[in-house]
Amino acid sequence: MSLSINKIPVCGAGTMGSGIAQVFATNGFNTLLYDVSEEGLAKAKQSIHKNLQSLIQKEKLSEIEARKVLERIQFISDINNLTIDVVIEAIVEKLDVKVELFQKIASYNSDKTILASNTSSLSIEQLANKIDHPERVIGMHFFNPAPLMKLVEVIQCKQTNPAVVNMILELTKKLGKTPVLVNDSPGFIVNRVARHYYLESMKAVEQGFDDIPAIDHLLENVGFKMGPFKLMDLIGMDVNYSVSNIVWESLDKPHRFKPSIIQKNKVDKGELGRKTGKGFYTY
Repeated sequence: MSLSINKIPVCGAGTMGSGIAQVFATNGFNTLLYDVSEEGLAKAKQSIHKNLQSLIQKEKLSEIEARKVLERIQFISDINNLTIDVVIEAIVEKLDVKVELFQKIASYNSDKTILASNTSSLSIEQLANKIDHPERVIGMHFFNPAPLMKLVEVIQCKQTNPAVVNMILELTKKLGKTPVLVNDSPGFIVNRVARHYYLESMKAVEQGFDDIPAIDHLLENVGFKMGPFKLMDLIGMDVNYSVSNIVWESLDKPHRFKPSIIQKNKVDKGELGRKTGKGFYTY
């Protein structure tokens, strides 16, 4: 496969999917944003438009350029339209759901079609093992917010064809991103290392230091761009808590990686952060 391709489907119109679609469209790719929910697609279109308007106001994008970005994105709810060379999935962080999606796409596409997952913590090898021609399955993990964050983890497993790895590395560079090649392992690099940024902060609250804004303020003032509680609210409590559980279980449940009861309570109450209007902060 060459990088002459100019059409990229992104599956999942949530925060990550819409952000990834915006990245591709901004860099000249005709982009298909697929979701089963028409309401989700409408929200994604509104979100992308809002992001582009913000860039216009900051004079980082002209109105003409913003219009061209939107024109490059087609919002679709029919999976049969995804006849392509490479697809990026950014759907719910559940292995069986991702497998089902990839199997559907694989069933009416070439066995050369690359299936790239934006998973933040699920095993690429486990995903590949359930797909025909597993050598074309790879991880392409963007970070939130995708239009701003430069890093992309490119995750290979034992089955991944080196040619597929090279193609995804090149594609990532064409987006103006910085790819880092990672072997498949629990949490990959960033989410494994970052667990304690969140977990130790919540442990401090559990042990009585309950001034959440102070913790965020302190960490921001020693160089972190965003405090852990603000960042969990941005990522989404459900997403962050799910990643913590996946990493913890994949490592055979060591105590140091045990998910926080504070975050579990937030998820149980539906206080998921910015997307619900309340998390550790109220929005």
